[in-house]
Amino acid sequence: MIKRTIFLFTVLSIITSSAFGQKAYHEQYRPQIHFSPQAHWMNDPNGLVFYKGVYHLFYQYYPKATVWGPMHWGHATSTDLVHWNNKPIALYPDSLGLIFSGSAVVDVNNTSGLGKNGQAALIAIFTHHDQAKEKDGKNDTENESMAYSNDGGNTWTKYAHNPVLKNPGISDFRDPKVSWYAPDKKWIMTLATKDRITFYSSPNLKDWTKESEFGETLGAHGGVWECPDLFPMTAADGKRIWVLIVNINPGGPQGGSATQYFTGDFDGKTFRPNNTATRWIDQGTDEYAGVTWSNTGNRRIFLGWMSNWNYATSVPTKAWRSAMTVPRELKLVRVDSAYYVASQPVKELGNLKDETKALPAIAVKGEVNITKMLNRSDNQFQLNLSAKQLKSFSITLSNGAGEKLIIGFDEKENSWFVDRSHAGESGFNKDFAGRFAVKRIANTAGTDVTLIVDAASVELFADKGLTVMTSIFFPKKPLSNISISSADGFSASGISYSQLKSIWP
Repeated sequence: MIKRTIFLFTVLSIITSSAFGQKAYHEQYRPQIHFSPQAHWMNDPNGLVFYKGVYHLFYQYYPKATVWGPMHWGHATSTDLVHWNNKPIALYPDSLGLIFSGSAVVDVNNTSGLGKNGQAALIAIFTHHDQAKEKDGKNDTENESMAYSNDGGNTWTKYAHNPVLKNPGISDFRDPKVSWYAPDKKWIMTLATKDRITFYSSPNLKDWTKESEFGETLGAHGGVWECPDLFPMTAADGKRIWVLIVNINPGGPQGGSATQYFTGDFDGKTFRPNNTATRWIDQGTDEYAGVTWSNTGNRRIFLGWMSNWNYATSVPTKAWRSAMTVPRELKLVRVDSAYYVASQPVKELGNLKDETKALPAIAVKGEVNITKMLNRSDNQFQLNLSAKQLKSFSITLSNGAGEKLIIGFDEKENSWFVDRSHAGESGFNKDFAGRFAVKRIANTAGTDVTLIVDAASVELFADKGLTVMTSIFFPKKPLSNISISSADGFSASGISYSQLKSIWP
């Protein structure tokens, strides 16, 4: 019996790691510059924390299938935000329930008393989800629990007196994001509670007191609020503003999942917005559950799940399902009298650049194919384009099979867009194919554009990151051609193209 079990496990491991005969991390559609698990299902990033030179990425993970199932915390680490090492599963379901989303912090002052030998403990605060209660129709299925690590995040012990925050009797009570509020020497928990955010405070990460609620009548409410984040930022003019991130599903600008945010002030008890407009960190089809790393000093580094609940469980990948966005650095940018959160790929992505080719200024009237100018030989790259005067134009990625992805700007509509109507497989969801557009925020005459393109994804950063659009697509063959088009005329003052090396062996 033991030999048979070992044999079956070996066969399963071979199938999983080789993805039906292909080398793991090199299957069709597999991202080469984005994190994805070696196999099986992944969604929300969890427990993002930086400690002793290591970035920890935990994530919602089901290790037995490529669709959502009983949630664990998967784990990966990196020293540069681009190359990732897969680690053993960090947290498993237990008698209190499944392991839903949450956060992790460094308890520098040992407020929890869980540190050892003068060393700070890493503390994870997460949601326990009781499926048995859910099946019985009860509301109090979700409670907040704690785990700690005394070895730098490699292994975790669940707190003996979980949960540390019990459900008051509502159906959605989850995704705690914890941070230290220095003025009052206390921890703040930002918690998604059905259709709003509830703030709690604690001196020790164990005993929590409700402070206030926010958002019942503000922001987008097309779906349940999830995966929040709260942090201060300083703009270039010295203005200090608090940012509250709230993920929502459905109800995003392109349908389904998306990440909205609010700007304002937080006094340790109450968040007060300074602008009530609905705003989005990423206005594309495929960024969700985005939150930021803790313990990164003055940098605010953001990561999202690169998919959408409208079709996440049915996309045409086999051995694995879904990836994360590239990590992004957030900045506060002032436009007129308002402050916006802008995003750009982290500078560390430059570590992957293999060769960069700069093209001279190009005037486009009609279509210009720049593929031969770039001497393309890769399937993942970064393309930067700048223009002193923004006019209608598009960048088309295509192949010989007639598949194409179009990214561009429509001057008449004053909008950026991504069109994946003919970019490959789309039959798995009736709303997947289409053209998706967002209004421009910037009021400058010119623009700058960065495209991060992988095997099956594009991330558009325009106007210094004021507009961000992430989109996945599934071409049958690589989109190896690049052309720039403009019916009325468009001049690119600068174009640079960088091949990006795979992060996988």
